[in-house]
Amino acid sequence: MANQLTKHSEILSVIDRLSGRYLQGKIRALRLAMIALLSDGHLLLEDIPGLGKTTLALALSRALGLSFGRIQCTSDLLPSDITGLSIFDRDQSAFRFIEGPIFNHILLADEINRAMPKTQSAMLEAMEERKVTIEGTSYCLPQPFMVIATQNPTEQIGTYPLPESQLDRFLITTDIGYPPPNLEKEIIRDGGIREKILDIEPLLTLEDIEQAKEAVRSIQLNDKLVDYIFAIAQASRDHRFIAAGISTRGAISMAAAARAAAYLDGRSYVIPEDLKQIVGSVAAHRLILRPEHQSLNNREVLLSILENVPVPMV
Repeated sequence: MANQLTKHSEILSVIDRLSGRYLQGKIRALRLAMIALLSDGHLLLEDIPGLGKTTLALALSRALGLSFGRIQCTSDLLPSDITGLSIFDRDQSAFRFIEGPIFNHILLADEINRAMPKTQSAMLEAMEERKVTIEGTSYCLPQPFMVIATQNPTEQIGTYPLPESQLDRFLITTDIGYPPPNLEKEIIRDGGIREKILDIEPLLTLEDIEQAKEAVRSIQLNDKLVDYIFAIAQASRDHRFIAAGISTRGAISMAAAARAAAYLDGRSYVIPEDLKQIVGSVAAHRLILRPEHQSLNNREVLLSILENVPVPMV
């Protein structure tokens, strides 16, 4: 069990310090961000501007000692602005590749749905393969690598809905919400904390993070819970409101996130409550509702499915 919980206390110390001092009221979003990182996944934050989505991404990278890159997505953003490009070096009489901001451990794609679909798709290979291919040459990205994207409500002016193929690349989607009233009043009085975040000292090393990720992969998932995940996926595919249910990739993501949730709770094995804790954030955005049911909420439809899937006794 010791190996399966390697670096557990150190990971929790990051969450405790950030939620207690810098990101008060954002413990749920911070925990989900850590689950995404430990599961080798990506995070999509959906909410209105000004609630601290960028602050969360920056604080996490500082506390983990990871390099941080930021893209402000706009309608005129080009794919090369993300991945980088080759320029001709006259001194060397050869082309030289200039890395884009995607060559960081954590990449913040701010307001990703304001970028044109062609630019959005520039990150697909990076998110899935951890590399980018430019002019026929492949470049590996640093490890770990995680995209934290923010998305404005689609009814706002100048937004382009993310295609289903790109939504599927995000392990977790969540909102961040308003802070508690008393905390929001403090923020209004004292101002933002962006400058304070820049002073955060790293609490972990790259080796610590890799050891924690390896420990998460070794968390036990027994056959009854595999059957439970499959039953949820199958029920979503057969539901009368849903045109396309949870894919095999989505089921794999549920298993990976459940392992990370169990790890954060200090267990070397997954229990049904781990799955219930993460299933809404991992699977709801993967559902495609039928046209006549588009007005329904994906998460509520998913929760109704869970109520009808027997929970295994483990």
